[in-house]
Amino acid sequence: MIMDVVEIQKILPHRYPFLFVDAIVEMERLKSIVSVKNVTINEAYFQGHFPGAPVMPGVLIIESMAQTGGLLLLQEVPDRKNKLLYFAAVDGARFRRPVVPGDQLRVEMKVLNWRGDFCKLEGRATVDGQLAAEATLMCKMVDRVPAAQAEKSAK
Repeated sequence: MIMDVVEIQKILPHRYPFLFVDAIVEMERLKSIVSVKNVTINEAYFQGHFPGAPVMPGVLIIESMAQTGGLLLLQEVPDRKNKLLYFAAVDGARFRRPVVPGDQLRVEMKVLNWRGDFCKLEGRATVDGQLAAEATLMCKMVDRVPAAQAEKSAK
């Protein structure tokens, strides 16, 4: 394991119940990263998706891809505590098999293109070697605005 959840939380702003990366198991700087997410019945979203037949929502698999990619990208940003990565686009999202409690989701992300504040990544999520989901993600790095400043701007 390259990075555990404690190290992950030093880089990503996400916290439970919206942190969908448990560990980083592979990483090639500026190129690719592999994470794992252990999917348990205790996840809050299983209360309503779907009672009696729990399935991890596809959008949360995509979010796990985004967080994994964010970990790779933010490694390269010296002032990362002052930055956030926002979704700009999701293309070609396909869901191939359900992800259910007890599964270990393995997320593989590769940088396709990174220019300035924009980055395009290719993602694959597998369970036991079977493709569960795939997508191409585009993200934009922005300055983190403190909550008090954001409130003033909204008024």
